[in-house]
Amino acid sequence: MKQGWSSRIGVIMAVAGSAVGLGNFLRFPVQAAKNGGGAFMIPYFVALFLVGIPLMWIEWTLGRFGGGYEHSTAPGIFHSAWKKNRFIKYFGVIGIFGPLVIFIYYTYIESWLLAYSFFALSGKYATATSQETMKAFLSAYQGLQHNDYFSGLGSAYFFFLVTFILNIWVIYYGIKGGIERLCKIAMPMLFIFALIIVIRVIFLGTPDPAHPDWNIANGFGFLWNPDFSALKSAKTWLAAAGQMFFTLSVGIGVILTYASYLKKEDDVVLNGLTAVGTNELAEVILGGSIVIPVAFAFFGPVDIRAIAQSGSFNLGFVTMPLIFGKIPLGAIFAFLWFMLLFTAGITSSVSLAQPAVAFLEDEFRLNRKRAVWIFGVATFILCQPVIFLLGKGAVDEFDFWGGTFCLVLFGTVEAILFAWIFGMDKAWDEIHKGADLRIPKIYKLIIKYITPLFLITILGFWLGQEGIPTIMMKNVNPANKSTVLGIRLMLLMIFLGLAAAVRYAWKQRKLSAAREGK
Repeated sequence: MKQGWSSRIGVIMAVAGSAVGLGNFLRFPVQAAKNGGGAFMIPYFVALFLVGIPLMWIEWTLGRFGGGYEHSTAPGIFHSAWKKNRFIKYFGVIGIFGPLVIFIYYTYIESWLLAYSFFALSGKYATATSQETMKAFLSAYQGLQHNDYFSGLGSAYFFFLVTFILNIWVIYYGIKGGIERLCKIAMPMLFIFALIIVIRVIFLGTPDPAHPDWNIANGFGFLWNPDFSALKSAKTWLAAAGQMFFTLSVGIGVILTYASYLKKEDDVVLNGLTAVGTNELAEVILGGSIVIPVAFAFFGPVDIRAIAQSGSFNLGFVTMPLIFGKIPLGAIFAFLWFMLLFTAGITSSVSLAQPAVAFLEDEFRLNRKRAVWIFGVATFILCQPVIFLLGKGAVDEFDFWGGTFCLVLFGTVEAILFAWIFGMDKAWDEIHKGADLRIPKIYKLIIKYITPLFLITILGFWLGQEGIPTIMMKNVNPANKSTVLGIRLMLLMIFLGLAAAVRYAWKQRKLSAAREGK
């Protein structure tokens, strides 16, 4: 029996849970601060209306359409939409490969958040009172060095096991009993934690009387005062478009799978907009009101620039614990901060697992239990290089191929196939089946022309500016090149293995159909 959602709110919470992740609270404020502050919101909202929302509708529509043919992953969905082309399903392999690769490293990073939640309450890092000592604490936890805090990977591996098992446990109970139930609890909890922290941040005022200009109001000013000169840089527009992919979870294949469990007349227009609105609330309002303003208030206008440039990890695991250590009840707020991020992480990671599990269920006719066991064993083995080769560039490689390259490429493929191969008139009718409201007709032109062109342009610029140097290992430490090459070969084998699995599954389908015909 095909799985399904129990309610509209359930599917909206699940899709929003997939979208609301670490990028909302860590990546977004950093990107905004580095790329023009308030001016960044211009290309950000341009990308939202020309790429984010159209791709959201494309994936909801294709997913629901493919679900009507008993397919829940990109290869089957693409095949059901374009049956005349027997090769089209292989484009869908990207929609399984991408989320699978992201899951492999995402769960390990997610486990750090669970660990730090406990460390906040236990005072484990209380003696780390400077940027240097807090970085040393994180590095020792990751097993990159030994010091008084940790002497090995034991603690990190324990929290990884707990996090991994939690993910598999949720996935095991399926769409309704696992993912939907988790998101219905986790998403409200996430917003409550975020709201508590935002209120505390707003009322911090001027934490250091010796520096009256270091206050929350000026912190918001640092983040949101527009630097319109940044709009002249292609990098700013690329950063905004990249953030849009990350924040909405489009171009990954997850929404395709989630939407495949909808009924034929379920509304994808309003559901998609609601999920987008929930994500934007979490990102722009809540995510933009925590990290940068509070870091400005404690570290001032000079250090905040270096902090913003230092990256999301340092902000989340170094800067924020130091800040919470300086305020009353800081351990409680630090716990809420890390649990907020862990909650955002786990609702995203379970969504990343679902395409691969659904593929095993749909195309190999496996029951949920067996499919989850196969997925769990395979991904557990594949997680080991990330854990033990963290200092050798493993996460960067997984993130580049799974979370950047495949994400942009798959989004481009989807947009072209939907508008030009499926056909815009047919696609427009499919989008509006069961819809409570009509999409403005201008979006018919946007989806057909502007979205694909925007994506092709982004892909071209991105390949030229970042992709080709990365592929050629220009920025890889010479000592790590052999490790990076090994990881790339492993990822290639995973991709080819998935393609072979797709080919085998369709061959078995044909044989089964032939037997039934006889």
